[in-house]
Amino acid sequence: MDFRDKQAIYLQIADYVCEKILLGQWPPGDRIPSVRDLGVELEVNPNTVVRTYDFLQQKSIIFNKRGIGYFAADDANDRIIAHRREQFLETELPVFFRTMYLLNIDLKEIEQRYDSFVKAEFN
Repeated sequence: MDFRDKQAIYLQIADYVCEKILLGQWPPGDRIPSVRDLGVELEVNPNTVVRTYDFLQQKSIIFNKRGIGYFAADDANDRIIAHRREQFLETELPVFFRTMYLLNIDLKEIEQRYDSFVKAEFN
């Protein structure tokens, strides 16, 4: 995994875990990789994964069954979407709108490009 400089690694790993859950690769109710396994897979210190899992437990996206491992919560998808939506609307969208305004980009052009993106990526 390639990490970005502008965000803490544990948060980037949390995004990775959430994406796996949303894509159905780690379905709600199923066991997710252990701290050690995910650390090896992503080539990070296990303590970083522990921090990630603690963060995701606080958000009730995953839970720990003592002695068995970590699991995606039954309502993980809804919680992830709510968290990401709030984060996007509060932090990323204002920057996006500012850039659109400065570059004189029309909403119709954005809509056309969005439709093309969805068609290419998800159909």
